[in-house]
Amino acid sequence: MSLSIGAQAPLFTSKDQNGNPISLADFKGKKVVLYFYPKDNTPGCTAESCNLRDNYSALQKQGFVVLGISSDDEKSHRKFIEKFNLPFPLIADTDKTVHNAYGTWVEKSMYGRKYMGTARTTFIIDENGVISDIIEKVNTSDHTAQILK
Repeated sequence: MSLSIGAQAPLFTSKDQNGNPISLADFKGKKVVLYFYPKDNTPGCTAESCNLRDNYSALQKQGFVVLGISSDDEKSHRKFIEKFNLPFPLIADTDKTVHNAYGTWVEKSMYGRKYMGTARTTFIIDENGVISDIIEKVNTSDHTAQILK
């Protein structure tokens, strides 16, 4: 992980689930939960996203905007949002530009096979665009508690 707490969060512009441009700069002056997750409609990612959905009003009361991001495309994100009624945008980072900027596109290993994939990581970004927390050991079933601690 190349980024650290206290560093300026890398600015990015990508597309949301509807193909509309979405930029971190759009949220200047707001606290942002930027959560990177491996894949739409997988058990851990669904648990994490639904936990954030179920606690969305608590996050909003604390002044947070929630943005999910994976390397899935817009169509996959739209289906995921519709299936689980997610109230926040999902960013399609199909070319891994944002993943690379945040250091979340990493070599992984499963059953001895090495492959590239997303490191499930959440960045908490303050109103000034500074990273105030990095959660690398995400508890998918109770992620909101980690954010609001």
